[in-house]
Amino acid sequence: GTVRGRSVVALSGRLHAYEGYPMQDVVLPIRVMALLGVKTLFVTNASGGINPDFHPGDLVMIEDHMNLSGRNPLVGPNLNQLGPRFPDMSEAYPQALREKLKAAGAAHGITLKSGVYCWLLGPTYETPAEIRMLSRLGGDMVGMSTVPEVIAACHLGIRVAGVACITNYAAGLRPERLNHADVKAVANRAMAGFATILTETIGSLE
Repeated sequence: GTVRGRSVVALSGRLHAYEGYPMQDVVLPIRVMALLGVKTLFVTNASGGINPDFHPGDLVMIEDHMNLSGRNPLVGPNLNQLGPRFPDMSEAYPQALREKLKAAGAAHGITLKSGVYCWLLGPTYETPAEIRMLSRLGGDMVGMSTVPEVIAACHLGIRVAGVACITNYAAGLRPERLNHADVKAVANRAMAGFATILTETIGSLE
């Protein structure tokens, strides 16, 4: 489709490594989009909030990530036609793009927080001890997706913006037990606001 005269490729859902898919399959949609000429990728996810300032329903820009899964989609022979053997990840989420998202949110009265996303393989939710570890490492939120796609995009030279929806407090921060149905319900409500921000940001791209 198009947004304000710009061509847009939209994907709903993703393949997760915890489902047993090979990493090459997980990132295949990103590589197909690159072949279609996509230059900017917007990724979203549902995350557990580690930062005490994050609460269910918050939208948080991903400023950086930690890959703690032991997986990487670039393991194996490098596909030189896609990108370099050792791609730079020092600015996986460019600040200029994050500023556009922030400005779009402010224009619509939506506050976007910012933080570091931690990728763990799953499919189990984290233990309280794991959450304490992630907090001490500097993690603000945790989930089971997103990072493989971002790595593949950086390898391809695609710029990335990521927004996480905080759907629950991470394990050990509250007495409640985690429930996947509740996580999905919060994500569905919060991401409606993100659709507005996304449309505004796409329209502002150079």
